[in-house]
Amino acid sequence: MDWYYWLAIVSLSVCLLSCIYHAYRIISMGNPPEYARRAGNIGKAVRYSFTGAMSPKVKESAYLHMPTYFAGIIYHLGTFLAIFLFIASLFNIWSQGWFMWIAVAMLSAAGISGIAILIKRFSKHELRALSNPDDYISNILVTAFQFITVIAMVNPQYIPAYFIIVSLLMLYFPLGKLKHAVYFFAARYHLGLFYGWRGVWPPKPIKK
Repeated sequence: MDWYYWLAIVSLSVCLLSCIYHAYRIISMGNPPEYARRAGNIGKAVRYSFTGAMSPKVKESAYLHMPTYFAGIIYHLGTFLAIFLFIASLFNIWSQGWFMWIAVAMLSAAGISGIAILIKRFSKHELRALSNPDDYISNILVTAFQFITVIAMVNPQYIPAYFIIVSLLMLYFPLGKLKHAVYFFAARYHLGLFYGWRGVWPPKPIKK
């Protein structure tokens, strides 16, 4: 294999080991102590945390900004697809035919969504004030990952550049906000635990 394949494999290994370490730290800490009297069903609350509580209908940050919400969904779906294609490429499996063009369309839409989200973050004062360099670097790396995947599928001569950019993303992953891919699950679980213990989640239907 060429050196850039090995670079990608080493970078992915570093990324995975880091994610495993973070997951181990989370699990080893256990659940936080609860001093309130238990008043609800934790299992149902945790399920609601990963389902109904994610609906834009109950998230003010979503239903007040629906275009950004849907752009974020497209952006994340494109990222999952790009990661799947990256894993396949390590086994020298490259998308061809109709699947390739569907992937190209999806990744192009995801990349455009990433650019739109970046422009919004940069142009709006309130978002810019809350942002730090990591927010911009993470967005740029993931968006570049999506676009270089499209380019490499259409024109194989860019495969070396593809693996170099993916390697940069994998090495940066444990250092910045991208590791929320690990902490997301812990955060949603603890939200369910907290509100389920107190009988707040899942919300009871309002009687009319």
